[in-house]
Amino acid sequence: MATAMTASLVTRASRLVVKVGSSLVTNKGRGLDHEAVARWAGQIAQLTQSGKSVVLVSSGAIAEGMQRLGWSTRPRAIHDLQAAAAVGQMGLVQAYEAAFAGYRLHTAQVLLTHEDLADRRRYLNARTTLTTLLGLRVIPVINENDTVTTDEIRFGDNDTLGALVTNLIEADVLVLLTDQRGLYTADPRVDPTATIVREARAGDPELERMAGGAGSSIARGGMLTKVLAAKRAARSGAATIIASGHEPDVLTRLAAGETLGTTLISEATSLGARKQWLADHVRVAGRLTLDAGAVRALTRDGKSLLPIGVVAVGGTFGRGEVVGCFSPDGREVARGLVNYGAQETLRIMRRPSADIEAVLGYVDEPELIHRDNLVVLG
Repeated sequence: MATAMTASLVTRASRLVVKVGSSLVTNKGRGLDHEAVARWAGQIAQLTQSGKSVVLVSSGAIAEGMQRLGWSTRPRAIHDLQAAAAVGQMGLVQAYEAAFAGYRLHTAQVLLTHEDLADRRRYLNARTTLTTLLGLRVIPVINENDTVTTDEIRFGDNDTLGALVTNLIEADVLVLLTDQRGLYTADPRVDPTATIVREARAGDPELERMAGGAGSSIARGGMLTKVLAAKRAARSGAATIIASGHEPDVLTRLAAGETLGTTLISEATSLGARKQWLADHVRVAGRLTLDAGAVRALTRDGKSLLPIGVVAVGGTFGRGEVVGCFSPDGREVARGLVNYGAQETLRIMRRPSADIEAVLGYVDEPELIHRDNLVVLG
């Protein structure tokens, strides 16, 4: 049962990220549903008029492009997806701009790739742009930049993108709208005994077991991506609400304090801005496998990572890149900015810091990753 506090999350929130999936803005994948777009604009306009800042993460560009190009099934080839996105993005922007104009609100198109957030300078630039737009009462409409993305840099789904944007602008709540009522204990399409989860802790491993696969041929994400997105958003202290976009006036009802869908609460304190950036890397340049002692030093004692605690090195990373730190059983426990490249790390691993100069002929830092440049993922 949801508590009064969780029921008022959207009511109390001053800054929200709202993600709508393809099934909620298209005619079952056959181009944009302009009436649906107008309904979302109307609800977001009401939230804005009540003093809230709202960022909209919207799918639909590829589906619109497919309709304009006469394609009935989603292509698999990256170049075809890029072409569909380029064509469909025009229609998506036009639809939102026209819909919000009726409420005397401007929109701004913001297309992002992982590279934009993996680079510290571009991360800060994106943050400044979005916060400036919100200060001007402009509605940013964000999508993954499918026109230029590749397998190496794509977010993979707009649920993840929504969580990254939530952390980027330090939003209070992430609202993930889907064609399901919320998270169920099992897939309700195949298990009639499944019941909806009203409230849980973001990051609870049991939630990932409950979540199923993708729900349609148009959308990329499924319930699992939403559970993982909530876990990511929780790192900045944001709660996540997973609710049905088919519920009439779902956003304004949430803002009025009504309990809808599933609420996943963050129990963590907000990470510092630099460590949040480290945690938000979707992909890392390499991986370090640690022994049990090093895992304890990082996760329990808050210490730096020393070369002696590394038992294996993977990837071709350079000095200053973000690498993942893994436990002996393969679980990522931390990530951070490494002080030595992969080849140097291979030579000094399993050695005490006092041996670095003798092995490499120089010493930059005694730590492989300093604790100030490391974030524990838990």
